[in-house]
Amino acid sequence: MTTEEVLNLFEENQALLKGHFLLSSGLHSSRYLQCALVLQHPPVAETLCAALATKAKADVTVGQIDLVIAPALGGVIVAHEVARALGVRALFTERQEKVMTLRRGFQIQPGERCFVVEDVVTTGGSTREVMEVVAAHGGVTVGAGSLIDRSGGAVDLGVPRHALATLEVPTFKPEDCPMCREGSTAVKPGSRQ
Repeated sequence: MTTEEVLNLFEENQALLKGHFLLSSGLHSSRYLQCALVLQHPPVAETLCAALATKAKADVTVGQIDLVIAPALGGVIVAHEVARALGVRALFTERQEKVMTLRRGFQIQPGERCFVVEDVVTTGGSTREVMEVVAAHGGVTVGAGSLIDRSGGAVDLGVPRHALATLEVPTFKPEDCPMCREGSTAVKPGSRQ
């Protein structure tokens, strides 16, 4: 899929929002991608995630993938659909007392090759947390992927990384936010409310 095709799907589903937003990273932005509005449609979710799986499979540096894992909540559907396209298991991590953990009886076997996915990457913080969980359980992160990369390609996770669309959307620390200076209040439409 091209970036244009991906963004068209977001726009068709009113999932590319404009305003003043507080991101889960704590940064502020004038644009927000509400992936849940796109992923609520199973055929669209399947199409997007199959395209992400195809990118991962085509990257010889990623190699074999034994399982796909994502942070809850935004990455759960992405992990499930990418795993389905790859024919492997899908796991998710959750924050427990603000620490990313593997729960619900999920297990990663030593040496299992994991592909970490998300809906949107801004700073890569959640992906890094999941990579730490993978390592703590003896797994190996072989690559990472997201539907959208808001960092403009700037996030380096130390593994091959793929996104269906890469955007350069300015983000601001709250104290440096021009929208805050103009008197606007950031809203938090994401999952960590």
